Amino acid sequence: MVKSEDDGVSAATSAAPGAAGGAGGAGAPGLLTLDELAARVGLSVRNIRFYTSRGLVPPPIRRGRSGYYSATHVARIQLVQELQSHGFTLSAIERYVAGIPADASPEDIALARTMLAPWQSDLPVEMSREQLEARAGRPLSEDDVATLQALGVLRLRGSTYLVAGNQLAIGIRLLELGFPREVAVAAARIYQEHGEQMAQELWEVIQDQLAPLYDDARSEHFREVMERLKPLSVGGLVTAYEAAVARAARRPRR
Repeated sequence: MVKSEDDGVSAATSAAPGAAGGAGGAGAPGLLTLDELAARVGLSVRNIRFYTSRGLVPPPIRRGRSGYYSATHVARIQLVQELQSHGFTLSAIERYVAGIPADASPEDIALARTMLAPWQSDLPVEMSREQLEARAGRPLSEDDVATLQALGVLRLRGSTYLVAGNQLAIGIRLLELGFPREVAVAAARIYQEHGEQMAQELWEVIQDQLAPLYDDARSEHFREVMERLKPLSVGGLVTAYEAAVARAARRPRR
């Protein structure tokens, strides 16, 4: 069940995605009626309307006076269900879904769903400057905030901050140890450049070599393959990084 943080309204417990459902309402080939969508994703009509009212699912496609739902609606609901299964709160799900482009294809959304880390339990918490300093246990200068931002502990959102609560204490301790801002900025640049390159190359491998081996890359079978692969991929990345750091440490200083 989605953990609601507001007025006590919460989504009902969902059944597993992929339940039987129709493949096109009257006069709308390839689209689903609301009842068909509910059967497909294993939710009640009330829950789907609730998700739509919170912006988790786009409004239906209008055909005259009737509304219909596409594969994109199915993919977005299944993403919400996946986030729900990882224990994300309702507000955290809203923040995550807000980051998915409006024109994302069902395949793009399915990839976002399968790549969710199983150890993720929440998203960054939005805080004011006062709340951030209270959580940090000390005043923070502009340089401190910039260093924490470069370290990936927080990012700006207008006049507030999105803070990775489980990393804040680590970042504050680094500040106390005199960790220089310029090093954090340089490291962030490296992570960004190589992270994007690695993500693109892995995406190409999955799309070109793995997905074609399965009849449907959105099937539960393929999803389970991706789920099993994730911890091994992370383990392989960490091992490769540790080995590279050890090799770098053995090189003589220039």
